[in-house]
Amino acid sequence: MPGPYPNALSLSRRALRALIALNLAAGALIVALFVTSLLAPRWLTIALGGRLSDAGAALVLGMRAIMLIGIAAVPLTHVVLTRLLAIVETVRVGDPFVAENAARLQRIAWSTLGLASLQVAVVSIARSVSTPSFPVGSKWQIDVSRWVTVLLLFVLARVFEHGTRMRDDLEGMV
Repeated sequence: MPGPYPNALSLSRRALRALIALNLAAGALIVALFVTSLLAPRWLTIALGGRLSDAGAALVLGMRAIMLIGIAAVPLTHVVLTRLLAIVETVRVGDPFVAENAARLQRIAWSTLGLASLQVAVVSIARSVSTPSFPVGSKWQIDVSRWVTVLLLFVLARVFEHGTRMRDDLEGMV
């Protein structure tokens, strides 16, 4: 008997595959931007509106640091998306409560923690290079939902681990 949303898994699989491709493309673009900022720093100045007179080198260095953080976010995002796709595949075949999914959720949780930490670093850098004449539009806000998500993922990983052990014990008794 099909569930209430028979196309949800198919749609999820397609969306995750598209997001994986977009993540890799975004990473390639950030790398290209970073390399361009090193080879043609004047271009970065023009792209920023040519208003670097008072901020100067500090702003350019800050932007490059943010680009490096963006590059570092790509593999973390890739881990999240590919592990989630693997979990969706186990749901599709009808057996999501396997030890591998507990490990996948654990990896997703650590990667999400890394992404949340990178966001704090980006905001910190943006605030440090921001000037009154060239404000960098990043306001310091703690995203509580991001940190709750991290905690939820760690708990869910433990739930899957415990549930898998219980199921294996039960199957061993039968």
